Amino acid sequence: MNELETALNSNPMIKKAEVFMSVNAELSVEIEQKRPIARVNTNASYYIDDEGSFMPLSSNFAARVPLVTGNIKKNDLETVFQFAKAVDADEFLKKHVIEIRQNDDKTIDFKIRKSDFTVHLGTLNQLKKKINNFKAFYQKALKDNILDNYKLVNLKFDKQVICTKK
Repeated sequence: MNELETALNSNPMIKKAEVFMSVNAELSVEIEQKRPIARVNTNASYYIDDEGSFMPLSSNFAARVPLVTGNIKKNDLETVFQFAKAVDADEFLKKHVIEIRQNDDKTIDFKIRKSDFTVHLGTLNQLKKKINNFKAFYQKALKDNILDNYKLVNLKFDKQVICTKK
């Protein structure tokens, strides 16, 4: 049973596996699968799971998660992971964010569905406030039908959202 459990736990798609024998001598296995929250697309493509670990792509299934591009190193996923985790936890962002880009200076840009502007988040300092500022901007711009007028939305400043027109 230990060998079987070890073999299952060595699979990169499995978060945790437990093999046990029931009272009536039936062999049982409980498996918890890793859950992808972002897909890195660089020289090597892979997922980042909900614990910030590497997860290989599956030949049977493609998860609908944001694509991660830019300057990404497999052994340094912390900044991208923190933002991807925030996107995964927020229904609005989960519905709208389609691409997360990590720049050379570890700042974050992202793109949203149905709009062709880039959102410059900057660092992850005061992330909740920046996300709330973006939501307020998005709702107002959507209501006024002016989302397509912008090429860049900058959230890196504390008390304002700065937009660059096309």
